[in-house]
Amino acid sequence: MKVFGAVTVFEYQHLVSGAGFGEVVGIPDTVFAWLERECARTSATGDAAWARPGLRHGRRTIQMTNSVGVIQAPGGYQIEVLPKVGKVSNDGGSSARALLVDMLSCLGEFRHIRKDHAELQARRMPLFEVFVSQFLESVRKALQRGLASGYDPREENLAALRGKLLFSDNLKRNLVRPDRFFAAFDEFTQNRPENRLIHSAVLVVAYQTRNPSSQSFANELRFALAEVPRSSDIERDFARVARQRGMDHYDEPLAWARLLLSEHSPITGIGSSNAPTLLFPMESLFEAYVAKHIRRQLNDGHQLQTQQSSKYLVHHAGRRMFRMRPDLIVSRSTSNVLLADTKWKLIDEDAVYRAKYWLAQSDFYQMHAYGHSYLDAAGDLVLLYPATGQFKAPLAPFTFPERPDLTLWVLPFSLETKRVVLPETDDPRLGSMLRVFRTY
Repeated sequence: MKVFGAVTVFEYQHLVSGAGFGEVVGIPDTVFAWLERECARTSATGDAAWARPGLRHGRRTIQMTNSVGVIQAPGGYQIEVLPKVGKVSNDGGSSARALLVDMLSCLGEFRHIRKDHAELQARRMPLFEVFVSQFLESVRKALQRGLASGYDPREENLAALRGKLLFSDNLKRNLVRPDRFFAAFDEFTQNRPENRLIHSAVLVVAYQTRNPSSQSFANELRFALAEVPRSSDIERDFARVARQRGMDHYDEPLAWARLLLSEHSPITGIGSSNAPTLLFPMESLFEAYVAKHIRRQLNDGHQLQTQQSSKYLVHHAGRRMFRMRPDLIVSRSTSNVLLADTKWKLIDEDAVYRAKYWLAQSDFYQMHAYGHSYLDAAGDLVLLYPATGQFKAPLAPFTFPERPDLTLWVLPFSLETKRVVLPETDDPRLGSMLRVFRTY
C-alpha cells in the first residue's frame, strides 16, 4: 500500500507513530513500524545506527542520530534529515538544506553538484528533489550532445551471413537448417552500458519524484531514451562502463546514476531488510567541509594533510597498536606546526561553570596524545566546532602543565564565511597561530 508523503526533521529529533506533539514529529503507523524494524536489524547486525528507539511522554519514538540526508521508506514515504544548526533559523529547514548541499559538494561522489543552483533549489524544495533535478539536467545536457553509440559483440542465428561464421556452433544448431548461419558479429548500436544505466536511473526517478516539473522532465527523457533498454544487471553494466575520448559529457549523469542505482542510494535497495545508506555522518561532512575551506586560510609556505596516520599510541610485543589519526595536520617545511580535529557539536561559551562549555574530556585526552606524538617542538592543538549564536568567539587557550610548549585552542568555524574565527588577544601564544592562518 502506498503511503506517499514526506517529512523534514533535524538531527536527534524524535518521530512518533500518528499525531506528533511538541518537537516530536508524527509519521504514518506503517512507516514508524518499518523504522522500528530497521533499528532492531541494525542493532542485531552491528551496522551503524542512523536511528534508535526512544521514549517521550510514555510513547515509543524513533530518534534520529547525527546522520543527515534522505531516507526512503517502503511505499514512497520520504524522511529528510537536516543538520541541527538549522533548527534555530526557523525557516522550515531551507537554510539547513542549503548548508547540507554545500557540505555535500565537498565529497567526491557529489563533486558534480552545480552548487549555486542546487543551493537555490534547496531553499524551496526537499533535498531528494534537488538531487533529482540535478540528475535530470545532467541527462538533458548529455542528450544534447548525442547518445553515444558503439559496437556490441553479438552471436546469433542469422538468415544471412554477417561477420564470422562459428563453424562448430553452426553445425550443432543448423545441421538440418542450411538456410541459417550461426555467426559472431559486431552491431553498431546505442544499446551500451552507459545508456542503459542512465535510462534505468531516469525510470527510477520518474517513479519516485513528487515534483510535477521533474515528473514531466523525466517522462520527456524516457521518450528520448526509448530505443535503449533498461539495465538488467546494474553492477555488471557499471563494471563495463568505458571511458572513451569524446564521452566526457557522460561523467556527470553517470555519477548521479551510480548514486541513484547503487546500494548508496536514497531510493533503491531499501525495504524491510535493507537500511537506507544515503545518509551521511555530520562529523565526516563537517571534517570534509573544513578541510576544503581551511586551505584557503593558510599562510604561504604551509601545507595541509588530512587523516595522516603515521603514529601509533603504543608498541607491544614488537607490534604497533592504536593508530592515531588527527583530522588535520598543518606543516611548514618538514615540521608539523598545528594539529586540528573537527567536532560537529554545539558548545556554549557561557556554560563554563555549569558544564565546562559542554566540551568532552575525551577530546582533550585525544589532543594531548596527538601533541606528544606529532609535535616534537612547540606547536598548537586546535578543536574546531561550528560557530553558532552560543559560540561566536574563541575560548581562552588551554595549557598542559607538563608540556608548556603546547597550547590547545577551542575555535569556532564559521559556516557562513567558511573560515576559522581567530582570537583577538595580545596573548603571546597567539603569534604561532597567526603565522599559520591569514587574518584577512
